Amino acid sequence: MKVGIIGLGLIGGSLGLDLRCQGFEVLGVSRREKTCNLALERGVVDKSSTSFSLLKEADVVFICTPIEAIAPTIERLIPHITPQTIITDVGSVKASVVESCSLLWDNFVGGHPMAGTAEQGIEAAQKDLFAGAPYVFTPTESTPTESLNKVEQLARSLEARIYICSPSAHDRAVALISHLPVMVSASLIDACESEIEPEVLQLARSFASSGFRDTSRVGGGNPELGVMMAKYNRQELLRSLSQYRQSLDKLIDIIDREDWETLEAILSSTRTARPRFLS
Repeated sequence: MKVGIIGLGLIGGSLGLDLRCQGFEVLGVSRREKTCNLALERGVVDKSSTSFSLLKEADVVFICTPIEAIAPTIERLIPHITPQTIITDVGSVKASVVESCSLLWDNFVGGHPMAGTAEQGIEAAQKDLFAGAPYVFTPTESTPTESLNKVEQLARSLEARIYICSPSAHDRAVALISHLPVMVSASLIDACESEIEPEVLQLARSFASSGFRDTSRVGGGNPELGVMMAKYNRQELLRSLSQYRQSLDKLIDIIDREDWETLEAILSSTRTARPRFLS
C-alpha cells in the first residue's frame, strides 16, 4: 500500500516515520522544498515533492494541515487522484471538517490521532508518537465501510488505541478534555499577569514551580492552535466553558461561606475522579 501525506510537520512527519517502519511506501508533499529535503534526509518519506501530482498512485492520503486548510487542500488534491483513493485527516475538530470534506470527496474518513508534543515542524517528528495514544475515527452513514477499515488498519499498525464515534460526540468530548484546558490554562496565566502590585507579581514569578508549570503548560502553547480550537469548535467550547464557570462559581460561593466541609467533599471527589481520565 502506498500512503500519501500532505503536511510534513510533527504529526505528518511522525506518521511517515512509523508507516515506513511498517513497510508502507510513503509519499510526502509539503509547500516548502526545504521541508521535502529534510523529510528525505530523516527517513520520513520514500519520495517527496511540492507537487500534488506525486500522490497520483497513493491508496490513502493523510491531510496533516491546519484545520482551516483541510478542505481547500482536498480541493487541490482531487484532480491528481482516482475515485478509489481514500482521504483522511488529522484535525482536532471533526463535525465541520467531516461535513465539508465529505461533500468534496465520497471516500473521506474523518480522523484524529490524539498525540503530540510542544514542538512543531519536521524537526520534531519522532517514532512511536502514536503508540498507546487514542486515534479517533468519526464515520458518518455515508462513509464507505471498506475505507474506514483500511485507515483503521493503518492506525492499528501505529499501536494506537482506536475509537469510533460520531463527529459531534468527538467534538463535545474533546472540548472538555483538550480545548477547555487550553482556555483555562491561558486564563490562569492571564490572571497571574493581571496582578497590579509589581513586587507581588515578581514574587509569584519567582515562586512558580511544578504546580504552576503543570497547570499552565497548554496555555503557553501555540496561539494559532488555540484560536483554531475556538473558531472551529465554538459551540462545544462555549458549552464546556459554561460548565466550568458554574463549577468556579460554586467554589467561590463555598469559600465565601467558609463551608470547609463541602469544599473537602468536592476535593475528595475530584481526587477520586482524576484517575478515571488518565487510565
